[in-house]
Amino acid sequence: MIAIVGATGVLGGELTRQLLASGERVVAITRDASRARDLASLGAEVRVADLVDHASLAPAIRGVDAVIAAAHGLLGRGRDASGSVDDAGHRALIDAAREQRVSHFVYTSVVGASPSHPVAFWRTKYATERYLEASGLRHTILRPTAFMETHAHMLLGKSVLEGKPAVVFGSGAQPLNFVAAADVAAIAVMAMRESDGGSRIIEIGGPDNLTRNDVVALYGRVSGRQARARHVSTGALRVLSAVMRPFHEGLSGVMAASISFETIDQSFDPAETLRRYPIRLTTLEEFVRAQATRRTSREAGPAAVHR
Repeated sequence: MIAIVGATGVLGGELTRQLLASGERVVAITRDASRARDLASLGAEVRVADLVDHASLAPAIRGVDAVIAAAHGLLGRGRDASGSVDDAGHRALIDAAREQRVSHFVYTSVVGASPSHPVAFWRTKYATERYLEASGLRHTILRPTAFMETHAHMLLGKSVLEGKPAVVFGSGAQPLNFVAAADVAAIAVMAMRESDGGSRIIEIGGPDNLTRNDVVALYGRVSGRQARARHVSTGALRVLSAVMRPFHEGLSGVMAASISFETIDQSFDPAETLRRYPIRLTTLEEFVRAQATRRTSREAGPAAVHR
């Protein structure tokens, strides 16, 4: 039995669906059971726990063989700020897994995690990786690049499909690698079924390295809509990040990170990973076409009903 913490998120949902489809028993752990009704209808057992409520974690993973940590607090604030979720919360989850004698712990980190990274989220991910390694648990560390669902669609392309300008933090000129959550989930499932019993770090990225400006243009070309971008300069980001910090730590942190990424090439070559886990990666254009088709279908729905 496999427990997925953050089962209603982008990656957690993909993992839950793929594992259930392959015949695994899955415990979907979420803060709000009502958000997991679709997963329950597919056969998942839903349990409620919260990474910031450390006492809730051990009961939630009791009796499972493996735990997949697929939650994060990058955009959180207040009690759900990244320090509470990504730092203390994940360390508490690792402690609970050790207490419950879980046989395999899968942790979702990020490509580029290091102790010297200019962005705190990346440093926190690295520190949690080391905490997991020191725990003695058999583990797999997943280091994905930027999820298409979040960084291409929600933060950029969705606005284009809605006929609005996409807000681009900074110049949008640095290359970035985008990966589909379904592809990360597929590789994670393959890694969990390896029989060597060892621990490993797996870096996972997609086939395309594009700038944020490229993404906006791609959404426009595929959808046939005007692709407009409104850039927020690094100077404005510095001011906004400072102003937002007392009110929304997560958004403030994303703005600060965007300044750092103006000078960091986030390209990635998935060739080495694909040699061990040979899957067909989703291209960003395929992903964008799917999003545009869904949008068109939703817009046509009401009109079709009245014809």
